[in-house]
Amino acid sequence: MPTPIVPCLWFADRAEEAMEFYCSVFPNSRIVSIERYPDESLNEHFAGMSGKVITGVFELDGNRFICLDGGPAFTFNEAISLTVECADQAEIDRYWQALSAVPESEQCGWLKDRFGISWQIVPDNLGELMTGDAQVRALMGMKKIVIAELVDAG
Repeated sequence: MPTPIVPCLWFADRAEEAMEFYCSVFPNSRIVSIERYPDESLNEHFAGMSGKVITGVFELDGNRFICLDGGPAFTFNEAISLTVECADQAEIDRYWQALSAVPESEQCGWLKDRFGISWQIVPDNLGELMTGDAQVRALMGMKKIVIAELVDAG
């Protein structure tokens, strides 16, 4: 059954590298297809893009994404993030280690990867862990979420 909403990620020129990286991080992931820019002489927008990804389709743990190399006109920012709900601390630690590349962007389970995409790496029961003000204060002081510290705060 097709996914009704598929995010599209615009990279300046590293779409294929990003697909390969993300597929190595997430289980049950694969690159579905890569279409490359046609001959540069066909359109002024294709200048300098020969061999780059015009449409890449990949799946991360069963979730479909589209990406492209579109040049430097647009960049990622924190207004959009991808959330990974983790079963336990080991899973949080694994994703954090693999994805975090900008330490100054880390806060409350948020991180930024080497491509500039923001991620939220959270326990799948975060709502249950956040039972009061003490947990909120504990969370606000964290970079990577530490489940035991949220439990101990209560």
